[in-house]
Amino acid sequence: MTARIFLLALLSVLTSFAAEDHLPNTQLLTTPGDLASNLVAGVDRFLLKQLEESESKRAAHWHRDFSSLEAYDKSVQTNRDRFARIIGARDRNLTFAPKRIVFDRRIIQTTNQLQIETFRYPAFGDVTVEGIVLWPLETNPGNPKPCVIAIPDADVMPEQLAGLYEGVPDKCQYARILAASGCVVVIPSIVNRKIEKRGNADLSNREYLYRSAFELGRNLAGYETLKVLALVEAATKSPWCNGRIGVIGWGEGGFIALCAAVLEKNIDATVVSGYFDDRRHVWEQPIDRNIFGLLDEFGDAELATLVAPRTLIIEACQGPEVLIKGNGGAPGKLETPKLASVQREFQRARELLADLKAASSIELVVNADGVGPYGSRAAIQKLLDKIATGKNYKSNSRFEVQGVDITNGRDRDTNQIHEIDRHNQWLLSESPYVRAEFMKKLDVSSPEKYAQTSAEYRDFFYKEVIGKFDLPLLPANPHSRLAYDKELWTGYEVTLDVFPDVIAYGILLVPKNIKEGERRPVVVCQHGLEGRAQDVVTGDSQYYHDFAAKLAERGFITFAPQNLYIFKDRFRTLQRKANPLGKTLFSIITPQHQQIVNWLKTLPYVDGNRIGFYGLSYGGKTAMRVPALVTDYALSICSADFNEWVGKNASTRSPYSYVWGGEYEIYEFDLGSTFNYAEMAALIAPRPFMVERGHFDNVAPDETVAYEFAKVQNLFEARLKLPPDKCQIEWFVGPHTINGKGTFDFLHKHLNWPKP
Repeated sequence: MTARIFLLALLSVLTSFAAEDHLPNTQLLTTPGDLASNLVAGVDRFLLKQLEESESKRAAHWHRDFSSLEAYDKSVQTNRDRFARIIGARDRNLTFAPKRIVFDRRIIQTTNQLQIETFRYPAFGDVTVEGIVLWPLETNPGNPKPCVIAIPDADVMPEQLAGLYEGVPDKCQYARILAASGCVVVIPSIVNRKIEKRGNADLSNREYLYRSAFELGRNLAGYETLKVLALVEAATKSPWCNGRIGVIGWGEGGFIALCAAVLEKNIDATVVSGYFDDRRHVWEQPIDRNIFGLLDEFGDAELATLVAPRTLIIEACQGPEVLIKGNGGAPGKLETPKLASVQREFQRARELLADLKAASSIELVVNADGVGPYGSRAAIQKLLDKIATGKNYKSNSRFEVQGVDITNGRDRDTNQIHEIDRHNQWLLSESPYVRAEFMKKLDVSSPEKYAQTSAEYRDFFYKEVIGKFDLPLLPANPHSRLAYDKELWTGYEVTLDVFPDVIAYGILLVPKNIKEGERRPVVVCQHGLEGRAQDVVTGDSQYYHDFAAKLAERGFITFAPQNLYIFKDRFRTLQRKANPLGKTLFSIITPQHQQIVNWLKTLPYVDGNRIGFYGLSYGGKTAMRVPALVTDYALSICSADFNEWVGKNASTRSPYSYVWGGEYEIYEFDLGSTFNYAEMAALIAPRPFMVERGHFDNVAPDETVAYEFAKVQNLFEARLKLPPDKCQIEWFVGPHTINGKGTFDFLHKHLNWPKP
């Protein structure tokens, strides 16, 4: 009788536990609406606030010495070097052939003042800079002229800027006007914004090249800046130029002109037209302007201080008006900078330089309240005053435009796209060797040395690659509510505070047969792209097959977090907002998971030393990054994602490449030089690691998965001499899905939980 009463009492306790409307030691969750949507909206608010505050935080990166011009220049060199790195201007000294300028000697036009011909010059590697050059007729080694590099906007051809072809109003043809005013003018071509169908996405030519470059630590802005710097180099060596060099650009050309002036001290004066602005809205602009970490250290005002004491002329005028709708590519828009914003940024630059007494080297020209035509007389005359003393603005020497053949210009566009793509693919082929050099300090000679050196790489990965917010976690403040009451387990929706406006949200499944005082392992079960926490619990999705619930039926506690990658452009623009801060989606996801494991450890039935991670697809991406950083995870399983990841993102040859898809947020800056999946797995080691791979998974072919996994297995078994069962891969005949066989066995073994 006593035993029966005890069993009835125990049943009553278990039933009561299952029926509780919320978990003990949590508050009742009463938030209405879609919690996944709330989560994304909160992160959006958080990032917008971080963008707003970025300006006030930049001073921490600057240590200006105003005691002399020489001391000042030396004190900001570190900032200049960092800027060169983040715009990807890294290949300046990479040469594959002697640098020799080639003129086609095909004279396009001749007037009584000017002769115009096409040119090509090596820029970096085997990438050339092409365009046209305008020679005043009397130019010769005995009568050298000042040289101006006139950079058009991306949608303006050099021939248009020279007045050879319609499309640019006469008064805006600053290249022709400067040549008529007595300067040798070189007009480089830059990549246009033409939209083309590439795979499943409509991409501008600029985004197409940006995608591979970004993954490899480069950027189109850096490449085009290097082209301008190559022209500066050529001008300094040319007997036809007198050593005085100016740069002028409008729109995209203004951006490149500013970058070039920052990096090249031989540029005496620069005009930035229709570009200078508060840069905190850069996430709204075309994605090729996405510079990782830019706003952490640099706004346009800070960049202006790197040009000083050389002359910088800012022209507030009409800028390019561009709308890119997306359709597989990244949406973006360009608008004329608001005059008040230009004036404010200009004033900030002057204030930053006040102690140097070089503020006057930055000048502002306002053309018709900031919306007038670019290339104004005032801006051009100021440039002439700095590089061509005594020469005045002249707008004559117009050309007849009828019958001008622009076939050469179109061929040039195709050629420069091909050359930059070829350079990106060369960098991709070199990247394994670059990563090997980067990782060479990883010491496998003993467990202690491995732990120490891998921790150093982990710190680099978090701060420099993923991006770490220097903020403490908030008190978790857990809220919960009953979501499921099944025969073998009970499910609760749970929210935890992480940062201001940022929560973690997920579903906790608790088996009903947990004994008092018993502590069990937990499996964190992560959904994929556009998924929800509920998808891994019920509904028998073709991808997930309720794997969180099935593991709960086996006696594991499971937790299914809601991840950020849902609602298409809503989450993709989070990446756009994070990148200029030197952050990524995983800068939010990682602290969310840290808060999750911290809270799980407080539950009386959880063994905090036995918490594993298992994620599919985008959840597999999470499985590579989060356990590498959150060392509380005892193991990690990457399902339907493990791959030669850098190639997956950067290849323009592989049909599996993300270059052809709509995931414009997927690219992570400079993984090519740092962490592919094998290097990420090295940060998980010596904790157990497993890959689940279906032969018919279209994420990648078997051979690239095997190639990358072989490097991981070599580390675990050959170099670290770990038991073979600590690093496994299960191949199965199937698609992009949870197989739940070898991985379940892996969880039972390494989380020390008996099979049913």
